[in-house]
Amino acid sequence: MSPFPFFSLYFKMFKMKILLIGPSECGKTVLASFLSDTTETIGADYSPTQGVRILEFESYGNKKSAYEVELWDCAGDFKFESCWPALMKDANGGLQDAQCLLIAHHKPGSGAGTTRPPLAPQLNKLPLIHSILEEEPEDVRQEFHKYLGNVMRMLSENQEREEMSLIT
Repeated sequence: MSPFPFFSLYFKMFKMKILLIGPSECGKTVLASFLSDTTETIGADYSPTQGVRILEFESYGNKKSAYEVELWDCAGDFKFESCWPALMKDANGGLQDAQCLLIAHHKPGSGAGTTRPPLAPQLNKLPLIHSILEEEPEDVRQEFHKYLGNVMRMLSENQEREEMSLIT
C-alpha cells in the first residue's frame, strides 16, 4: 500500500513501447540517446546498432499521468530484417497514423532545410519534425514529448473502451 493514498488513486502510470526505425547511419542511436537522456554529448564515432538497443526512461504528461517509455533503437541493416516482426510485437508507437512521428534527423553541417523531404505517398500525411540537435535540441525534445502525450492519450482511450466493454 502506498504511503500516499491520494497520490496512488489519482496518478496513472502508462507503459509504452516506441520503435525508432530508419535506414542505417541516419542517426537513430544519437537521437535515441538524446531523447532518453542517456548521453550528454551529441557527436560521437559511428558504431552500428546490432539488432536493437532498448532505452528505458520516464516522462510526465500532466499532474495525473506519467509514462514509462521503452525506446527501441532498431538496427536499420537489412541483415536484421528477420527480427523486425518480433521487435514490432506490443509496440505502441508506429502502428496507426496517429501513433507515428517522422523525424528528419540532420547531421551537423549538412545545411539541411526545413522542407518536407520526398516521401512515399502513405508517409506524406504523417507529422514530421526536423531534428537538428546541434542547433535546437530542446525543440526536438519538446516535439517528442508531445508525440508521447498523443500515444498516451490513445492508450488511455483504448483502456477506457476496454473497461467499458467489460461493464456492459
